[in-house]
Amino acid sequence: MKFTFKAKIYKVGINPCVKVPFRITKHMVATKGYIPVRGIIKDHSFEQTLCPVKNEAYRLYVNGLMLKGSGTKLGDTVSFTIEQNTAPQTAADLPMPLLLRKKLRDHGLRAAFKKLTPYRQKEILRYLNYLKTEEALSRNIEKVISGLKRS
Repeated sequence: MKFTFKAKIYKVGINPCVKVPFRITKHMVATKGYIPVRGIIKDHSFEQTLCPVKNEAYRLYVNGLMLKGSGTKLGDTVSFTIEQNTAPQTAADLPMPLLLRKKLRDHGLRAAFKKLTPYRQKEILRYLNYLKTEEALSRNIEKVISGLKRS
């Protein structure tokens, strides 16, 4: 079921977000407190997770891709359409960038990557697949490799 609401983008710490009305989230099922959703901000599609906040409405973090894609900024009141995303996404559903595959092989870290929790693998792959430039991809893959070497 799709729901539409308007909300003002505000900051919590350094993160832009909006409050999702209870009238919407009461129709959704949380898993470990979180609610995976897909939606549209203005004309820009996104997939995100609603985060619980103690004694408040769920919070939808509006990441940089969502802001840029929708042409919105902090302080704007924006229309959202969301629905619960019931299709589970795993790391196997996301392509591994060829450069990451090569670096894991070259450094002997493929097994270390596979030892990460499935959620962590998925988040790394999702983030790397969102990057737009080869420079950003290379820089962030080096961070992944460095982190795996330390673990």
